[in-house]
Amino acid sequence: MTGAFTLLAACSEKKQNFSAIDLTGADYARDFALTDHNGQPRSIKDFAGKVVVLFFGYTQCPDVCPTSMTELAEVKKLLGKEGERLQGLFVTVDPERDTPEVLKAYMGNFDATFLALYGTPEKLAATAKEYKMYFKKAEGKTPTSYTMDHSAGSYVYDTQGKLRLYTRYGTGAQPLAADIKLLLQNS
Repeated sequence: MTGAFTLLAACSEKKQNFSAIDLTGADYARDFALTDHNGQPRSIKDFAGKVVVLFFGYTQCPDVCPTSMTELAEVKKLLGKEGERLQGLFVTVDPERDTPEVLKAYMGNFDATFLALYGTPEKLAATAKEYKMYFKKAEGKTPTSYTMDHSAGSYVYDTQGKLRLYTRYGTGAQPLAADIKLLLQNS
């Protein structure tokens, strides 16, 4: 009788209502193998116990990237003490200009605990494919004045390193903070 009750209880569990797009069970964006701006190899497993928000961008981006990282820093503040359980990750799509030193300084503009990740052009292409993420160099007037077209959204992982959410650019800090609180409560 107890087994039947447990089965019924599991079937009637309330589904979480997230503001972001729920990707629970997706078969992509499962992991990455990149290097952080301190020279440490990283994968999603390195952040067990934390909710991870991963964003693809580049440091010379004029608008989307700094706005997204500023919002993520705001999310951390909105979480209060629980903000210690949030890990922001920024994957550069411009490893040609985004050196480890540049990336470290860039992260310092938002939150010193956030990490920037980079890889070889081949690793970056493979990672972007795994994440179904678009990026392409857009030539400028000079060889170094190019921009990078790229997808603008963030992937959110739960404390067990499972992909859970995709949040679109411009959603705002409050809805993302609320979603992360839900993930932290259920960890």
